[in-house]
Amino acid sequence: MIGIIGIVMIFVMVFGGYLLAGGKMAIILHSLPFELTMIGGAGIGAFLISNDLAAIKHTARDIAKVFKGPKWKPGDYRDLLCLLFALIRIARQNPVEIERHIEDPQSSPLFAAYPRIAADREAVDLICDTMRSAAMNYDDPHQVEEVLEKRMDANLQHALHSSHALQSLADGLPALGIVAAVLGVIKTMGSIDQPPEILGKLIGGALVGTFLGVFLAYGLVGPFAAKVRAVVEEDSHFYQLIREVLVANLHNHAAAVCIEVGRQNTPSHIRPGFADLEDALKAVKQDAA
Repeated sequence: MIGIIGIVMIFVMVFGGYLLAGGKMAIILHSLPFELTMIGGAGIGAFLISNDLAAIKHTARDIAKVFKGPKWKPGDYRDLLCLLFALIRIARQNPVEIERHIEDPQSSPLFAAYPRIAADREAVDLICDTMRSAAMNYDDPHQVEEVLEKRMDANLQHALHSSHALQSLADGLPALGIVAAVLGVIKTMGSIDQPPEILGKLIGGALVGTFLGVFLAYGLVGPFAAKVRAVVEEDSHFYQLIREVLVANLHNHAAAVCIEVGRQNTPSHIRPGFADLEDALKAVKQDAA
């Protein structure tokens, strides 16, 4: 909703200010289809050249994040801590039982209790792979932590590709606007023998290209890239929470301490409250009893 409000505000403020200053939309509207074809078409073409099909699909999906916001909500972080708490307790009490959950998470009642988490393949794989490492009695927890760090960094860089692609497009749009403007000037020079009022419209139409390139770059595409990046980085805290809790588990801290380590390392605006989490963990203990 905020994204839509922002887009509306951009158009209202830019074109509303132009009209209030005495500008006329006729020249812009007349030139807009041709300039948009040149600038937009060239921009999309350059985007297709610089990205493979998977990256193009990835970017198209990520544009929706501008309007939807982060995937993981505060309640999901609480549910994740509850799931990890239940898994750690089982792993400590019955190492054989935990294998059933981490080897086949799709049929695990623990994962089934949290469908949003169970539907996320990366989260499930990260949990199961790390729990499997713990079951293999790794002598050096720091080695597992390093592996997790590299894995999560690689996943984050992959997730940020759409933001980089959109930013590259935004960086190129002003130059493409200049190209369109130059073509408009060339067209104007071919009509140099026309009266001043006609030349004025031709020059005004040519300048629409420069305006459109800059407007699209800094008013739309650039902010889209920044928002996608912010959402991706926000969602990455969810996977960092998994790492914090399970690495603490590898150091043989008490289950409650592992959960508190994860809670404390979660950003404040999405961090579950201590009392709220405590009540949720009590419910987990009662279900397991």
